[in-house]
Amino acid sequence: MCESCVSTSIGRRGLLRGGAVMAGAALLGGAFAGGQARAQPARAADTPDAALAMLLEGNARYVADKPRERDLTARRAATSQGQKPFAAILGCADSRVAPELAFDQKPGDLFVVRVAGNFLTDDGLGSLEFGAAVLGTRLIMVLGHTGCGAVTATVDAIQAGNQLPGHIAGLATAMKPGIEPVVKAGGADLIARATVANVAYNVARLQKASPILADLIAKQQLRVVGGVYDLATGKVSLA
Repeated sequence: MCESCVSTSIGRRGLLRGGAVMAGAALLGGAFAGGQARAQPARAADTPDAALAMLLEGNARYVADKPRERDLTARRAATSQGQKPFAAILGCADSRVAPELAFDQKPGDLFVVRVAGNFLTDDGLGSLEFGAAVLGTRLIMVLGHTGCGAVTATVDAIQAGNQLPGHIAGLATAMKPGIEPVVKAGGADLIARATVANVAYNVARLQKASPILADLIAKQQLRVVGGVYDLATGKVSLA
């Protein structure tokens, strides 16, 4: 092939690669710019430590049954122009656990991803990456809870070696890596320990998730923690 043809071919490939990078940057940049062009509510916390403190303070109010007074009508008007959540929650789909209530936060403060068993999926990871990279969440909490049916079903399936019906089997398969070591170890309070182990396993997965989350964590712009919500008291304990 002639030298000029090689040069032209390389040049075209470079332009294509450059165009793809520029398009991606423009997409994210547009998301940021679009948010900045409109009046939006202020982010409630701008550091990972402040975000965690706000969650725990809100949970203390919830446990004490002393939630903050708020004007939801005004809040709806403000959040219709954009959102600036300060924290993201990877929580269980259990109907008894409502993160906005449990942490006494307003609409627009939390970016919530829920699935039975609070484990990380590819779609969930993409959502949490969007929350951190585009919306600016400073904290991700993996939130398990006592009496989790998905954890109990996974423990039972591991112990009995049985196959759960339908797509429920997929939940147990996804949760098995984090829970199986606890089941094999045996001992008392198995479900409680399996719940904590499941949370810890998914915290570790998020902390290593490249390229977006791991990079933000390395820059100390994001933190990932685990918590367990007690159904009887409403208290969230860090796990």
